[in-house]
Amino acid sequence: MSDVLIPAPPVAVPPQGLSIGDAARAVGLSVDTLRYYEKEGLLLDPAPRDGGGRRRYGEHDLAWLAGLVMLRETGMSIADVRVMADLSRRAGTEAERLVVLERHRERVVAEMERTRRHLAALDTKIASYRAASGGYDASPHSPHSPDDQEEGPR
Repeated sequence: MSDVLIPAPPVAVPPQGLSIGDAARAVGLSVDTLRYYEKEGLLLDPAPRDGGGRRRYGEHDLAWLAGLVMLRETGMSIADVRVMADLSRRAGTEAERLVVLERHRERVVAEMERTRRHLAALDTKIASYRAASGGYDASPHSPHSPDDQEEGPR
């Protein structure tokens, strides 16, 4: 069941794994953020180390990190990600994970609705300012910007 819920790694992972820098880059994190996530217990398992003591991240680690990044990008708190990681380390916790995800989904939907209301308010304001400025789009890249209009004779 957990294999279905973990995305495929975003890059090909060699048998010896990826360095912390390569792993962080692959999932769009800084090395410091990846270390922080590891310190906070957000990874399923500590990254194995090579003979020189350097972390090496395998396919399963990268897949988990990609999922973690997705959850964080949707606004899931570190505390809830930690709960998901703790639950994911134990078999038979799918119902508890479902509760965490459904609660988070409710927050995401509420935030999307709030953002839609804000966007509608912005659109209304923009329309008002366009009407007040004679229909000009004053953005610097607009073909209708007043700066782009031909000036009359001087």
